[in-house]
Amino acid sequence: MAGQLSGRTIAFFAANEGVEQVELTTPWDRLQEAGATVEMVSLEEGTIQMMNHLAKAYTFPVDKVVTKAEPARYDGLVLPGGVANPDLARMNPDAVAFVKAFFDTGKPVAAICHAPWMLVEADVVRGRTITSWPSLRTDIRNAGGTWVDEQVVVEKGLVTSRKPDDLDAFCQAAIEEFAQGAMAHGQERRSA
Repeated sequence: MAGQLSGRTIAFFAANEGVEQVELTTPWDRLQEAGATVEMVSLEEGTIQMMNHLAKAYTFPVDKVVTKAEPARYDGLVLPGGVANPDLARMNPDAVAFVKAFFDTGKPVAAICHAPWMLVEADVVRGRTITSWPSLRTDIRNAGGTWVDEQVVVEKGLVTSRKPDDLDAFCQAAIEEFAQGAMAHGQERRSA
């Protein structure tokens, strides 16, 4: 796995608060181990307040503010979960446009837990099969997507998972998609 993502720069995007710590730090570490350069993009400068469910955890430094981040610089995007994180971010038009740009240019995206709320807001779930934290099921269906309760779903360059217990499968699938470099149209992989 080491070196598989050498030369690739992957953006992580999250709001400045409410990010599930393990859903940020585990993919961050795994992508770096695979050779990727990773960069934290957020709504404001400073740090992100991470959470262990409902309890405050560590903070994480922001590298770039979303209004100054250029999606063209990145080879892929990771959206960590946490309840407050995507709920806050989806109210920010610049954040939504940043996420949508990856789909418009065919770059791979990985989203876990509550992060698919950003995909709903960016209007990119229509016609796709995805998974998420179960409470998003109705939102995904209402946005034209098909929701499934599976550990990881990979469809056309989009990797989705349900929860922290799925992180091993999520990270492995994300690394594979980021190594390909572009959304593979028509490809789908799923895991129970």
